[in-house]
Amino acid sequence: MSIKIEGLTYIYMPNTPFEKRALDNINLEIKDGEFVALIGHTGSGKSTLIQQLNGLLKPTSGKVYVDGICINEKGVNLKNIRQKVGIVFQYPEHQLFEETIFKDISFGPRNLGLDEAEIERRVKKAMEIVGLDYEKYKDKSPFELSGGQKRRVAIAGVLAMEPKVLVLDEPTAGLDPKGREDILNQIKRMHKEYKMTIIMVSHSMEEVAELANRIIVLDKGKVVIDGPPKEVFKKIEILERVGLSVPQVTQLFIRLKKLGFEVEDGIITVDEAKKEILRLFKERKI
Repeated sequence: MSIKIEGLTYIYMPNTPFEKRALDNINLEIKDGEFVALIGHTGSGKSTLIQQLNGLLKPTSGKVYVDGICINEKGVNLKNIRQKVGIVFQYPEHQLFEETIFKDISFGPRNLGLDEAEIERRVKKAMEIVGLDYEKYKDKSPFELSGGQKRRVAIAGVLAMEPKVLVLDEPTAGLDPKGREDILNQIKRMHKEYKMTIIMVSHSMEEVAELANRIIVLDKGKVVIDGPPKEVFKKIEILERVGLSVPQVTQLFIRLKKLGFEVEDGIITVDEAKKEILRLFKERKI
């Protein structure tokens, strides 16, 4: 299943003194199984774009196709589209409200009119995907959990709808280091083991470098870079011009190269940095 965007423009409050062009002629295709990071400075259009993907917002002009269906045409069943493309917004744990974790995660499937056996199957699977033991946690109150665990419950509530595409808006925002690490590990697992198509909005270049296989950079509602992480992070001048940077380890190795060390280009993750430093030690170059 793919998502295809053609000539997408979105204007807030058109024909008023407060008119704002949030997206400007976006053309993209996201293919089945990709892990796409969407980055850009605040106000670049990231949140507006992800809300177009399941019809929460409709284009001012242009078209959005999900699984071959133009979702902004009249008569399209958006309920079906939203089952295919699930969006987890920032701080989703603020939307937890049920007495138990089971009830919270089962809320969406239950509203689909599914029978109890299917609801239980979906809840079990969703909890497994996010790394929460079903028997241990199903009867607990979500409000007894840590911040990271609450967020996993909230993500499981979306996964229980069994979307083909999962969109995550700043999934680690506000978490402590342990909660952040847990969530990132689960996201990585969702993509690797369950072959989910993931679109992740993030301000962290480190998270993007670690997880994504494609980065789309937005600025003032336009796509300014689109490509693999190693290629995107070579474009330092463009990134800096739009208020972004490269990962800290990349900055470190650029500095080392300027100081005369014979280091490899394109180091963007901590694991790559470790291997390169060990190589330099082994070859007695540092």
